[in-house]
Amino acid sequence: MRSLLRNNPPAVTALLLQFTACALVLFSLRLSGLQTTPLTFALLCGLLAAIFSYFAGLARWWQVIQLIFAPAIVLMLTLAIPPGFFLAAFLTMLVMYWSTYQTQVPLYLSSNKVWRALEGLLPEQSFRFIDLGSGLGGVLTHLARIRPDGHYSGIESAPLPLLWSWLRSRHLRNCEVHWGSLWDCDLGEYDVVFAYLSPVPMEKLWHKARAEMRHGTVFISSTFAIPDQEPDERISVDDLHHSTLLVWRM
Repeated sequence: MRSLLRNNPPAVTALLLQFTACALVLFSLRLSGLQTTPLTFALLCGLLAAIFSYFAGLARWWQVIQLIFAPAIVLMLTLAIPPGFFLAAFLTMLVMYWSTYQTQVPLYLSSNKVWRALEGLLPEQSFRFIDLGSGLGGVLTHLARIRPDGHYSGIESAPLPLLWSWLRSRHLRNCEVHWGSLWDCDLGEYDVVFAYLSPVPMEKLWHKARAEMRHGTVFISSTFAIPDQEPDERISVDDLHHSTLLVWRM
C-alpha cells in the first residue's frame, strides 16, 4: 500500500483506497447474501478505508476523512439538497485551491504582524522581492506601499486568489502577480525570496534556492522549516498562529 503513497498525491491515494474499500464491502455482502441499510454500508466502507489508510501511511487527519467520507455522503443525500449546490461548492473549491491536492500546499494567509516583520528584512537599497504562493497578495501590496523602492512579484497557481491579488495590486507600479508554478520561477532574479507554503515542498525548494539564488540574497520561510538546515536567524511573531520567520542568507 505504501507504494501508492509514494507514487500518487495523498488525495489520489485516499480516493483509490476509498473505492477499494467500497468494492470489497460490496463484494463481501453479495457473497454472503446479507442485506444492509445504505448508512451501515457506508460505515463499513469508511471503517475499511480508514484501516487501509493507516497501513498506507496516510496522515491521521486523512484517516478521519476516510472514516466519515461515505457516511457523510449518505447523510447528505437524505437532506435532498439541490444538485446545483454541490456543483457550486465544487467549482468554488476548485478555483480557490486548484492544484492543492497535488502540491499539498493549502492557502495560508500571513498576518499583518508578519508583513511588518518582513519590513526589517528588506535590503536598504532597491531590490527585487518574490512571494512564492502569493495567495491574496497581502504581503506584496503591504511591502510595495511601505518600501516603494523595491520591485515585488508574486506567483500563484489558484485562479481565485490570483484574481484577488491582481485587483489589490493593479494600481501599484512596483507590484505584479503571475499565474504559474513556483517551480518554474528563476529565483536568481530576486534579492529576497519569501515562502509560506507547507512542510511538504520545503526540502525540494531549498535545493532549488541553493542552485539558483545569488550570493548575498535572502531566503525567508514563514513557519515551515527546512529539514536539517538551521536558519541564520529566527524571528518570532506575536500573532494568532505564533508565526516564526526563518531566514537564510545565501
